[in-house]
Amino acid sequence: MIYIIRHGKTDLNRARVLQGRSNYPLNKEGVREAQQAAEALQGIRFSHVFSSPLTRAVQTAQIVAPYLAPVIDERLIEMEYGPWEGLGLDRLAPEVLSFFRDFVHTPAPTGMEQLSSVVARGGAFLEEIRGLPGDILISTHAVAMKGLLEYLTPESRGSYWPKPIGNCAVYAAKNENGTFGVPFELT
Repeated sequence: MIYIIRHGKTDLNRARVLQGRSNYPLNKEGVREAQQAAEALQGIRFSHVFSSPLTRAVQTAQIVAPYLAPVIDERLIEMEYGPWEGLGLDRLAPEVLSFFRDFVHTPAPTGMEQLSSVVARGGAFLEEIRGLPGDILISTHAVAMKGLLEYLTPESRGSYWPKPIGNCAVYAAKNENGTFGVPFELT
């Protein structure tokens, strides 16, 4: 099985800021969320752990699977928000708000990574780990996670993009004989 987890909460999440690739650590609540996820997944002994290079994802992976150092993979990093990174969600430009309201039909604004790129890099990562033995933990971010879920479910036609994914939400999918199953939410 593969288990995909979104990192725990940071101060920027709490402040409702478009965090993107800003490198902030988990706050106390985020550590607690990761510990709760670890408890929920305690019956699983991960054979492989992968993480985005950003501190909040690495910390989440280390809390959930402290016995195995995460392998850092750049393809698991959050979407590039370009000039909008660091802005409060209440101060976004109209073109960014339009994009967030309808991801499927509205291209990302100039300077922001396109969703097709998020899916492509996530898909390349998944193809590389396809068929690895044992249970696999992937620690990443909300939009990057949605890209992985979209890749695993091509028939979704964009249904994951508008779906809220909370901090430390976990999705799982079978990974047997080189074939991925349809992901399902655990928490």
